[in-house]
Amino acid sequence: MSTCGFRVGTNLWRLRSALPRLLLGLGLLVGLQGPPCAAFYLPGLAPVNFCEADRETAACKSSIALFVNRLDSVESVLPYEYNTFDFCQDSEKKSPSENLGQVLFGEQITSSPYQFSFNKTETCVKVCVKSYDIANEDQMKKLAFLKKGIELSYQHHWIIDNMPVIWCRDMEDGQKYCTPGFPIGCFITEGGLSKDACVINSEFKKNNSFYLFNHVDITLTYHRESERNGGIARLVTARLDPKSYNRSDENHITCDGPPMEIPGEYTDKLNITYTYSVKFEENKRVKWASRWDYILESMPHTNIQWFSIMNSFFIVLFLSGMVATVILRTLYRDIIRYNQMTSSEEAQDEFGWKLVHGDVFRPPRYGMLLSVFLGQGIQVLIMTFITLFLACLGFLSASKRGALMTCAIVLWVLLGTPAGYVSAKMYKTFKGVNWNTNFLLTALLCPGSHQIYFMFGFLFLVFIILLITCSEATVLLCYFHLCAEDYHWWWRAFFTSSFTAVYFFMYAIYYFFTKLQITGMASTVLYFGYTMIMVLIFFLFTGTIGFFSCFWFVTKIYSVVKVD
Repeated sequence: MSTCGFRVGTNLWRLRSALPRLLLGLGLLVGLQGPPCAAFYLPGLAPVNFCEADRETAACKSSIALFVNRLDSVESVLPYEYNTFDFCQDSEKKSPSENLGQVLFGEQITSSPYQFSFNKTETCVKVCVKSYDIANEDQMKKLAFLKKGIELSYQHHWIIDNMPVIWCRDMEDGQKYCTPGFPIGCFITEGGLSKDACVINSEFKKNNSFYLFNHVDITLTYHRESERNGGIARLVTARLDPKSYNRSDENHITCDGPPMEIPGEYTDKLNITYTYSVKFEENKRVKWASRWDYILESMPHTNIQWFSIMNSFFIVLFLSGMVATVILRTLYRDIIRYNQMTSSEEAQDEFGWKLVHGDVFRPPRYGMLLSVFLGQGIQVLIMTFITLFLACLGFLSASKRGALMTCAIVLWVLLGTPAGYVSAKMYKTFKGVNWNTNFLLTALLCPGSHQIYFMFGFLFLVFIILLITCSEATVLLCYFHLCAEDYHWWWRAFFTSSFTAVYFFMYAIYYFFTKLQITGMASTVLYFGYTMIMVLIFFLFTGTIGFFSCFWFVTKIYSVVKVD
């Protein structure tokens, strides 16, 4: 036969056994599609035991401290420390030690003047009083900054016993919406538009007015251990309900009356009294090990996420059927036909992927850049898989603040070795000679990257679906191009799946203009700066999946046959 054709091995049974192994290998490459196993909880933190003040011992304590974190907003990317605003401050200002992940996420946890005693109900406890006089320039600046924070919808983030204090409210559709934070206040525009939390109270109705939440009703739920252990208790939930009250008499504070209104143009002296009420409830069903389950209430759209996952799953099944058709039918039929050729003239009449065997492994253009992309992509891919796997097992649970980011950073550093190896290996395959440049680009090309998604089960399923989709789509399109006698598959294999990053960037732009209300040049620059970093990482991540799937596929199909 001529060199343009193929001569298949003489034993047909070898071909029959090779193709099923080819499909099996592809399935192992893109990941198993079996049902996810149930995760278990490994918090890694010792529980804190509480008891009443008259039963306090070395094994349990009665005082409960409330810590505050930095404030953030959906309308501004810039976070602020709690002490930046003119709220009630703790004179001691104790801050727990922070790990690497907390520092990178910008957490600024500090103590607050809110202190409770276990199982002691308190009502309308005064914390502090803040005064603002129009004659005092410094006080008016603090008030203006507070009003600006309300206008931009900045939110408190409070912590009790290492749990975020959540705020739940009823929506118009009858469902309950919970969030691990609550707003400073709310704002009524000059046109009478109620922004954010102003819709929860019909008394918030005056145009061009700010309403400050200067009171909170806190509810702490605990689980009582057996009496043989001294009747110790452990906190399992922490909720609050923000309120606004204008107190005219500071000596007789009550939790009722008109809301705390701050006019847009204020020309008088203003006193703001901050208060709280706290109550305790016993829960005999929820134990300490399961206390983080209530955080899921802050993510009410799980049914929508399940629908999206199932929709993606059926797409994966459709792609799997197409790949199976290509490998087990089309490719198998081609090989049988090639095996039945009896003359070189018949081989010369053939067309398709068999005719580009001499060029299919020719080094691509810009091989240096492709090898660097692949090295960095492997680094991101392995880091993402290990981090998600550990998170699903509970080792990186939300109770260990900063653990997720710390793990990701440490893995990123350690995985520099396989990144360098893959990059160098591919660069050698491309017959490159500029090793120093390859080394530096692999180390410096991709930067190492504020909200955390705690539903790791959903995230891991989506990760597997993305892995399978990228792999199968790339393999399918790669085969079609080879059949069209186009051997330039190197970059195409990378760009086929990495083009998902372009969709990601387009959606980020759409989300910015339709869902967010970010104002200010600094916040806009930060938003798009962070977005571009995520787009780059996603580009490398998906492109690497597609490339190595196609690389494995091309290597396998050209090893099944023998070139004459």
